[in-house]
Amino acid sequence: MANWFECKIKYDKTQQDGTVKPTTEPYLVDALSFTEAEARIIEEMEPFMSGEFNVQDIKRSNYSEIFFTDQESADRWFKTKLNFITLDEKSGKEKKTSTYILVQAADLRDAVKKLDEGMKGTMADYVIASVAETPLMDVYRFKVDEKDEQHQG
Repeated sequence: MANWFECKIKYDKTQQDGTVKPTTEPYLVDALSFTEAEARIIEEMEPFMSGEFNVQDIKRSNYSEIFFTDQESADRWFKTKLNFITLDEKSGKEKKTSTYILVQAADLRDAVKKLDEGMKGTMADYVIASVAETPLMDVYRFKVDEKDEQHQG
């Protein structure tokens, strides 16, 4: 199971008019620990940064799943809250269990559509409680190196 960490990167961004403005942007990385999350985000960001940058903050994220897409227009990330509805056998009352899923989509409608598609095989009843766009710039999944794969195989 993936452990997702939100990492905030601070750097000086050159504006279109040539001025430089300090900027902080959030990214999500799959890592086993805070230390690994910091190392991974630095490794991912270095090729794109011309000047200095630093990791401003790292915190655990509570996503149970992330729905990715290869669609070019899907350049935004939406945090969705689902309530799974189960019946308590002893009391006979409905019980709600919340979970958060991150969805990569083009807009709000697309996010709901992709969420429903991703949940198609689910046997449990659920209700979409909320869908909100996040400020996340990108999400980096864990990658197994080819060298590591050869040692494991």
